Amino acid sequence: MASADEHQPHQVDLHVGRMIRMRRRHLNISQEKLADALGLTFQQVQKYERGSNRVSASKLYEIARFLKTTPASFYEGLPADDYAEAATPPELLDLLGQYGGFEIAQLFIQLRSDQRTNVIRIAQAILDATALPPEAIAA
Repeated sequence: MASADEHQPHQVDLHVGRMIRMRRRHLNISQEKLADALGLTFQQVQKYERGSNRVSASKLYEIARFLKTTPASFYEGLPADDYAEAATPPELLDLLGQYGGFEIAQLFIQLRSDQRTNVIRIAQAILDATALPPEAIAA
């Protein structure tokens, strides 16, 4: 009988998918446009980006060519072996791949230290305000 782990995406597939998504978003290319260029459906691109479907070597090569990068770039940040830590935390790749994440990161880099502190405080205040029940906000 197959264990639950056998049905989970492999960490490398998850990482490659995140990197594809990050590169695609960086170039402001939709999943539909990438899918059309590759002769796929956008759902297939979604599965690649989530890591739920593995990307074949030939398809990774096609993706890299369309996204104007190398296939190796999708492996950057992976640990060299099982005992090393990943150079880029998965959470950071997830953030950069989300809507607005890459844009926020680009803008954040350009801010002075005191401005960054203010942005963090504002974001925390927004988060705290949305965590309140609606009746507390109206009061």
